[in-house]
Amino acid sequence: MGLLQKNEGRKTALFGTGGNPKSFYDDGYVKTVDVMKWLADKKIDSYEYQGGQKLDPSMTMMKAIRQASEENNIKISIHAPYYIALASLDDEIRASSVKRAVKSVRIAKEMGAYIIVMHPGGFARTGRSEAFNLTVSTLSSIVEEVYKLDSEYAENVQIGIETMGRENELGTVDDVIKFCKIDKILRPVVDFGHLYARSIGERFLSRDDYREVFENIGENLSDDSAKYLHCHFSKIEYANKGEKRHLKFETEGFGPAFEPLGEILAENNLCPNIICESDGTMDTDALYMKKIYFDIKQPRS
Repeated sequence: MGLLQKNEGRKTALFGTGGNPKSFYDDGYVKTVDVMKWLADKKIDSYEYQGGQKLDPSMTMMKAIRQASEENNIKISIHAPYYIALASLDDEIRASSVKRAVKSVRIAKEMGAYIIVMHPGGFARTGRSEAFNLTVSTLSSIVEEVYKLDSEYAENVQIGIETMGRENELGTVDDVIKFCKIDKILRPVVDFGHLYARSIGERFLSRDDYREVFENIGENLSDDSAKYLHCHFSKIEYANKGEKRHLKFETEGFGPAFEPLGEILAENNLCPNIICESDGTMDTDALYMKKIYFDIKQPRS
């Protein structure tokens, strides 16, 4: 599969879990290394290692996860720590964030992950324009340090910048596209639940809403960035300022619905890696999305 599990040659979308589902633990498992075979047995394609609260795995664990993912053909990504603060007003905090981001890249290299997902900055304590400029500066420093770390690796690694779900955060699709123009190793990560919550439930109800995202990325970055987009998907409860909490697919009253997205993917030969971030039911909800997608793409006679 190779160090970064490259996208070339992929013909279909992938569906995976963000972290370990509740049923993984209900089945008696504890160690993350065991989730790779567990996912493969369920016909789940990918896995995002959750480092949001803490990202400090041992070398032994990283090598074991990499080996297990390769043996079971599970595509690996990593979510970097939430405390990476790209738009902090504090110079020392931003400098520490650069170090933590580079550490995340090192971990990705050892674990065999192809992308490290990061949140862009918020602007609750400053204006949007200043926060945007600070984020550009911090991302530029991260890119520079990654090239110093390993120039060959930097030619393949992807640092994903995620769309966000609250109005006081950077992270519209346009924001992410602009950040990704800093350097080719920066790639868009679209969380459709976040975008739905950010719109207070007014968007991502139709095919056109989804289509516009892929067209925007394709036109302003590259066709490959759109075709092989790294995505997050879950239902999300929102309040008047955006995202409140992640939900299970079975929860009624909030969206977004996957069906319109599944149609767009299948009909336009788009092959994203969709990581399900449902509340505990990531496996069953990922498989629900996968079934819808393949029923459209390869209808049964």
